[in-house]
Order: sequence, then C-alpha cells, then structure tokens
Amino acid sequence: MLNVAVLMGRLVADPELRHTPNGIAVTTFTVAVDRGYAKAGTERQTDFIDVVAWRATAEFVCKYFRKGQMIAVEGSIQTRSYTDRDGNKRKAFEIQANNVSFTESKRSSENATYGGDSGRSYDSGSSYSSSYSSNKPVAVEEPAPAYTSGDSGDFEEIPMDDDLPF
Repeated sequence: MLNVAVLMGRLVADPELRHTPNGIAVTTFTVAVDRGYAKAGTERQTDFIDVVAWRATAEFVCKYFRKGQMIAVEGSIQTRSYTDRDGNKRKAFEIQANNVSFTESKRSSENATYGGDSGRSYDSGSSYSSSYSSNKPVAVEEPAPAYTSGDSGDFEEIPMDDDLPF
C-alpha cells in the first residue's frame, strides 16, 4: 500500500509552535495550492490543505517559514474523526509532514549574494541540512529544475479547443 502526498504552495498564516503535555513540539499550518487547470472563462481554483508537523520538523517550519512563503511538503494523508461543539460527528483530512523544503530563494537587499537559508530543508528521518557551510559570500546559482524550485511563471496555459483529436 502507498500513502504519499507531495504538495507545493504558499502558507496562509505564520506557523505557531505548540507543545503537547508531554513536551513534544507540534505545529499545524495551511498551504494554499493552486489547481493545475482552469475551465475556459473561469479563474483558477485554489485548495487550502491542512498540514501537521511534529518534533524537529515542527521546530524547523516555525523557525524558517512565514505567511506567504512558498513551501514544499512531502508526507502522508491522515484522517481523524471527532465530535464538534454541536455534537456532530466530523472527519478531518490532513497531511502529516515528513519532509519540508524551501522552494524559493530568500531575496533581500542585505543578503542578495549570501546563501542564506535557501538551501535548507528538514527531513524528519535525518537532521538539518544545508547546501551552504558558512555565511561567506557565494555565487548565487540557479537551482536545477525540480518540484522544490518550480515557478508557475515558467509555463504558459494552452488554449482549450473543443475540437480535440481524441
């Protein structure tokens, strides 16, 4: 069986670090993800996907990510049932994050030539990693194309014709 979810989108709010009664770090955040298509004459739809991160992954997200930043999340889909305040049974779907990554470089006037945090990611099965070993100036290179560095501006929408060959 396979349960893998990979998504890339923008944070809708600053993530906040909380702790369970046992002292385990946890954060929940929502990622806005544009759908890959739009019907002719309509605007592109956006899905808002809830994500939960635990332990060091939660600490990493809260330390380095802010509202509006692009984030890539790899994890698994989890469901849970609960009863709301009115006594109605509800079911929640969320992504449990195993790996989170930056998807855009950190650009600011004071560190435009520094590596900054743009090379960092956190995998819950390992430790923090960085493609930069110090804060010394380094040449900024464009990253290889991948889901973590994609930009929807690199693509153009194909006009939809009703006369399709299939």
